[in-house]
Amino acid sequence: MRGERLSGLDTAFLQIESENAHMHVGVVLTFAGDAPRYEELLSLLERRLHLVPRYRQRLLAPPLPLDRPRWVDDPHFNLRFHLRHTGLPAPGSESQLKELAARILAQRLDRERPLWELWLVEGLEGDRFAIVAKTHHAVVDGISGVDIVTVLLDAARDPVPTPAPPPWLPRPLPSRAEQLVEAAVEPLRWPLQIARAARAAADDPARLLDDARTALGGAAALARAAFLRGGARTPYNGKIGPHRRFDWVRCSLDDLRAIKKRLGGTVNDVVLACVTGALHHHLQVRGERVAGVELKALVPVSVRAEVERGVLGNRVAAMIATLPVWCEDPRERLALVREQMRDLKESGQAVGAKVLTELGDFAPPTILAQASRLFATQRVFNLVVTNVPGPQFPLYLLGRRLIEPFPVVPLARDQALGIALMSYDGRINFGLLGDYDLMWDLKTFARCLRCSLRELAEAAGIELTEPSPYLAVPDPAAVEATAFAGSDDGARPAT
Repeated sequence: MRGERLSGLDTAFLQIESENAHMHVGVVLTFAGDAPRYEELLSLLERRLHLVPRYRQRLLAPPLPLDRPRWVDDPHFNLRFHLRHTGLPAPGSESQLKELAARILAQRLDRERPLWELWLVEGLEGDRFAIVAKTHHAVVDGISGVDIVTVLLDAARDPVPTPAPPPWLPRPLPSRAEQLVEAAVEPLRWPLQIARAARAAADDPARLLDDARTALGGAAALARAAFLRGGARTPYNGKIGPHRRFDWVRCSLDDLRAIKKRLGGTVNDVVLACVTGALHHHLQVRGERVAGVELKALVPVSVRAEVERGVLGNRVAAMIATLPVWCEDPRERLALVREQMRDLKESGQAVGAKVLTELGDFAPPTILAQASRLFATQRVFNLVVTNVPGPQFPLYLLGRRLIEPFPVVPLARDQALGIALMSYDGRINFGLLGDYDLMWDLKTFARCLRCSLRELAEAAGIELTEPSPYLAVPDPAAVEATAFAGSDDGARPAT
């Protein structure tokens, strides 16, 4: 049978997608210098695309509900359809780039074509240009997405020229008869796979028992956090629409390291404490109650082995962290988050989530679909906070240096706010995606995030450094005055 079957987790990302909740991840990249010509960038992609063959493949739906979709070569692949070209009107401000990116990110990818797009954006102020990229979550997770970026970019300003690959010829699509036979045979493989796994584990029954106990304990901890204590009702949860807002916040990785060195914990603990403080201040700006409020954040964890780097598909598990939004003191806030994350790691939530996602590979597609939709429709968590490590060295696109990446995490149904971070070359940036109506004040949330970071820096006794040579961070006093004045960033929904 030609074509690679999707894993259970990759299939789940397809099944939870709805009319307004589009499951693609993305990134906005800014570069120094004049934009390359469209044909020049097209030629680069043609020479590199064989390194990521999934980008020439599309989904093939199964003929029966007993099988999962497959990746097959697209016989009508057209690179010009996936590489788009546009420009910003004068003056080409970052606000204009954010609005353009929000419109691009709001558009659903065509299921009849390979699930990705790349937009070349000219005219960004400061002698810069941008790339807006989006790829369906069924194709990549955050870590493998970074691998794709490093494949398409160069680690040197003047790299060795890439030789032209041999002509690409798509493999023939499987016939209808082949698909029907494979779909009928697939259910017979599940017990065989289970028996094979059990036989492999029989050589060390003590270890098998210990692993099973750890996995069951982690799965139980995840279930308790997800379903027995659902997230509180907040402005960040409700029926989302088809439109998006996008914003970002710059930060220095050295600042976060200095804060964690002074106050303890990890860089990820500092990030979650910063997000918790931003939620606290933002709810106050909106006039919402914060006393006793705890919100649940889904924190994806990569389980990708080093040998799997560059392999597409998802290798992620997740933990559900409780954020103490009620806490006023930034130092105490970080201490609570640090303790919470330590307890989560000891509870084995990530191990339990990994086991559950692996079980999805054995589950019949109909059961997997129902479970995926159940998870998506329940208020299991309030928002997603994901931190993706990027390369800590400069990257170049046709000799132009990559300045900053701003990552994007998709919004699930009833999730109006998603927060993604990506580190690169000594910096770490927050990418904020919000529903257009429910998060009408996303700019205010970004200001609250900066204020929360400043509070942590003051508690640690450090001074924040300038994270960007292009745009200055606003004066802290002005930021605070603006953020806590409750300024609107657009028309409020008519409610």
